[in-house]
Amino acid sequence: MSTQTARTALVTGASSGIGEATALRLIGLGFTVYGAARRTDRLDRLAERGLRPLAMDVTDDDSMRGGVERVIAGTGRIDVLVNNAGYGSYGALEDVPLEEARRQFDVNVFGAVRLTQLVLPHMRARRSGTVVNVTSMGGRIHTPLGGWYHGTKFALEALSDCLRIEVRPFGIDVVVIEPGGIATEWSGIAADGLEKSSTGGAYAAQARAVAAAMRSESMAGRMSQPGVIADTIGRAVTARRPRTRYATGFGARPLIALRRLLPDRAFDALISRTMGLPR
Repeated sequence: MSTQTARTALVTGASSGIGEATALRLIGLGFTVYGAARRTDRLDRLAERGLRPLAMDVTDDDSMRGGVERVIAGTGRIDVLVNNAGYGSYGALEDVPLEEARRQFDVNVFGAVRLTQLVLPHMRARRSGTVVNVTSMGGRIHTPLGGWYHGTKFALEALSDCLRIEVRPFGIDVVVIEPGGIATEWSGIAADGLEKSSTGGAYAAQARAVAAAMRSESMAGRMSQPGVIADTIGRAVTARRPRTRYATGFGARPLIALRRLLPDRAFDALISRTMGLPR
């Protein structure tokens, strides 16, 4: 893909999982790729394969400004922004402290939006570019004890829709990627947070059931590999006219379809059974 050799991509959350796989995929497609993470030591192995490491905290404005300035100084352009950094904060809505809820929104929503704000002027100047927002099937469906997490993903979906219309006159595409179950460390981290916030209280039985489901070997065995998402992002950013949404990975398409077809309480019952919630 010689036509891609001059294009530059910035990928957040590049130190592991979907971000790492995406960075490597874009390098393979000929992009100059800057991989952003809070801990750049975790990017060392990727630097050996062509990644340009970038220290960035998406909750720190100075950090994001400095990162964008470094990319522009290095290549003069940002053609693709992949907003992938994020985590899952689980716990009963009543139990999760608002400080943690705000942090969840700061990382998953405001970090992505602020970085987009910083990148858009450079894309508009070239009248081209693609903003890729990695949401989740969790931006279209809901699961128990995931209210704050789902809230961030629903928000990012809506923001992406509005942004798509706003930037279209400038030749900029906005693409939403909706991963299903992916074999990363996400589930374990979410389960740990869930047990910390909602065990020992009124929601303890639900918390134990959901945490067990997140960690179950049967569930883990069905998860898709991060490369599935990376390949999808690669297709989206090289397409002449990318789709607005790509749902891919274990469970994404069928669960989103069921959410659209089933009444609310029927979907509630389905998800409750799937997660093994006590009745």
